[in-house]
Amino acid sequence: MNRKKNDKAIKLLVYIFIITIISTLAFVFLSPIFEKNKPKTSLGSELFWNLKSPLPINLSDDNEIKSYKITYNDGKRTIILDTKVISKQKGSLDLNIIAPKQDIMYHPKEVTLKLEVFDTSKWNFFKGNSLVKEVKVKVDNIRPIANVITNSYLIRQGGSAVVIAQIEDENLKDFYVSFNNKDRFELIPFYKDNYYFAIIAWPIFRDSFEGVNLVAIDKAKNQTITKVPLYIKSLKQKIDDIKISDKFIEKVSKNVLSKSGYEIPSDGTEIFIKENRDLREQNVKTIKEVSLNYMNKEKISNFNLKAFRRLPSGMKFAGFGERRHYFYNNEKIDEAWHLGMDWGSIKRAKIFTTNAGKVIYNDYLGIYGNTVIIDHKYGLSSLYAHTSRSNVNLNDNVKAGQQIANTGSTGAVFGDHLHFGVLVQGIEVDPKEWMDRNWIKLNVTNTISQAKKVIDSK
Repeated sequence: MNRKKNDKAIKLLVYIFIITIISTLAFVFLSPIFEKNKPKTSLGSELFWNLKSPLPINLSDDNEIKSYKITYNDGKRTIILDTKVISKQKGSLDLNIIAPKQDIMYHPKEVTLKLEVFDTSKWNFFKGNSLVKEVKVKVDNIRPIANVITNSYLIRQGGSAVVIAQIEDENLKDFYVSFNNKDRFELIPFYKDNYYFAIIAWPIFRDSFEGVNLVAIDKAKNQTITKVPLYIKSLKQKIDDIKISDKFIEKVSKNVLSKSGYEIPSDGTEIFIKENRDLREQNVKTIKEVSLNYMNKEKISNFNLKAFRRLPSGMKFAGFGERRHYFYNNEKIDEAWHLGMDWGSIKRAKIFTTNAGKVIYNDYLGIYGNTVIIDHKYGLSSLYAHTSRSNVNLNDNVKAGQQIANTGSTGAVFGDHLHFGVLVQGIEVDPKEWMDRNWIKLNVTNTISQAKKVIDSK
């Protein structure tokens, strides 16, 4: 009897032992504190460093980073580096690696960084997971070449100018022209290798002029900033007071918001502001994104566009740069810039393009209504809004003098007309400049000719 009891007791103990082992193993293999993944780092296989600027590195882990060590070796010295912690979040650590003081008589072309990282996991007999990685870092402390070859003499608020530059660096990462350090303009390959062209704009909503700069940055974060010398001319604002009626809000604003997928507020003022401010902002953003995404960046040597022509027999109803003040129930409720030329003719008048190009947008666009945008190369495009009918399709290549649409009253308007806009990398600029052949000759073609002479003389 006792023997049977002993056998049962032994079996029970074996079962308990097996269950304990299985439970322990399950806990070890499944519990987050025993996770088995190594820490990760943002250090890639190709790295450049100027040894002057801090080198950003991210360390991450499924749990927490317990410790790390970064060792610097330049072939002459092995040094444990100091680091500055930028931010620490659960499982992530951002560091700025600071290079040791450099020997003025020794200039390494390559250094090695050794990274050793340990996490807080209990895996590996409570030692945790570790990452050990060595990365070869190319040392580059030479700033890029960024020279302005020629540029337009003057730029007006709301207007355009041309910049032609030489950009050169064997490790070049990024280069552009900036306006007020806020608006970026891409450079297009020009004439010969290492030379670039850009049409830039002074956006009309930038009241002040703080400067135009040519910027070039290499992979090691060396940076060259060169001022573009431009005379400036401010804008004389024309104020246009516009009364908004209940009929406009009911028939136009509500319709435009609805077709654009916006919810319609109950209050008349809120309806108009949502259409005129929120939707307008989104439409302008779309125009810029489309223009930049589909901008032709093929190498250029000459400027072959003609001065744009107005709508045949069209009468001007509104000009570029008018500052519109909107009143509802005798109270001012909003403001906005008018960013194109409005021409009226007969209803559904034919619209012809002056210059050849590619259709990069052909769709309904909120306050602009049915809209066609044509890219003409050079970072320049033309916009035709409020149309009733389109004669072209997206991605069509159109010829100069081709009918592309008919005027209409789609979007945030009552009457049939054409809103014509000229875009510089998606920013609407004063069309009057681009409708003036003398302005184009002085500011664009002459600048290009001068740049080619300078380049050929080198």
